[in-house]
Amino acid sequence: MAITASAPKRRLVDRLPVVHQLRQSVGLQRGMLVAGLIITTIFVILAIFAPLIAPYGFAQLRDASGAFGAQQPPSAAHWFGTTVGGYDVLSRVIWGTQTALLVIIIAVVLSIFAGVLLGLVSGYIGGWLDRVLVVVADAVYAFPSLLLAIVAAIVISGGQSNQIAGVFAAAISITVVFIPQYFRVIRAETVRIKAEAFVESARVIGASNSRIMFVHVFRNATRTLPLIFTLNASEAILTLAGLGFLGFGIEPSSAAEWGYDLNKALSDVTSGIWWTALYPGLAIVFVVLGITLVGESLNDLADPRLRGRRSVGAASGEVAQTSVVPGGVIDVPGGMGTLEEPGDGGSDR
Repeated sequence: MAITASAPKRRLVDRLPVVHQLRQSVGLQRGMLVAGLIITTIFVILAIFAPLIAPYGFAQLRDASGAFGAQQPPSAAHWFGTTVGGYDVLSRVIWGTQTALLVIIIAVVLSIFAGVLLGLVSGYIGGWLDRVLVVVADAVYAFPSLLLAIVAAIVISGGQSNQIAGVFAAAISITVVFIPQYFRVIRAETVRIKAEAFVESARVIGASNSRIMFVHVFRNATRTLPLIFTLNASEAILTLAGLGFLGFGIEPSSAAEWGYDLNKALSDVTSGIWWTALYPGLAIVFVVLGITLVGESLNDLADPRLRGRRSVGAASGEVAQTSVVPGGVIDVPGGMGTLEEPGDGGSDR
């Protein structure tokens, strides 16, 4: 009796993006992805529950026992010490995760929306509009990103502002930097996809250009966005820290920001006061490291040439059930084991 092998149906939980990548990953890839996910998850949890986790407010200078004092070393009352301005370093670091997460979400969402829309229109319509948008995007992309963000921050908020305006100013300035990246990726995919047979079929049956763009092309051109999102999120944190370090960030009384705290800690380092610069710097390093590990792991797993082949060994045991004959599989009397017996002296013919 011939037995045919059927591909097992994947469960719903296996189709989730992170779960699917975890099952695909092996060895070092899995270690990088798991480490990145753990660091990123801790960062998100700290940002969401900052009001409950932080011992003090980001701009709090005193408690019931009195003023904190400036540049106090780490102690039981202040685990990470205090800054030159008298703020609790641990609280500033925890509240800084909330500012960073808000800027990442706003900046990446705005840049994705604008970049994807412009890329679809440019790649699908083409002509003079495509040439103009490509020239503008290349000009913006060639401009130094941090310098462009500084100019945008000055134009939007004059350099500094309160929490809401400061977060939006930093996010929009970073958005300007990211739009050309999404534009170039989506435009290249749109130019390739619009020549496919299913797009031509949609035109033949009378589908409008807007429906083809936003239903057929959009669905296939945006598959790489999760990869770009993770890589741009880490770049957004570095840009935000750069703006704050150079004095174009958010006012310290409006929100906690790691780059600003590093700027104020420069003079402390030469005086042997290490705690005011160490912890904000470590926060930036670990968050960027975690997001980058996730992004690089997803990028490797999306490339078949870099993806681990964990299923090769398992699949090799099912070769005998593979159908190579039209209409069914080879049915050998006595089983597949009779094809070749050790020591039978036979030869292949």
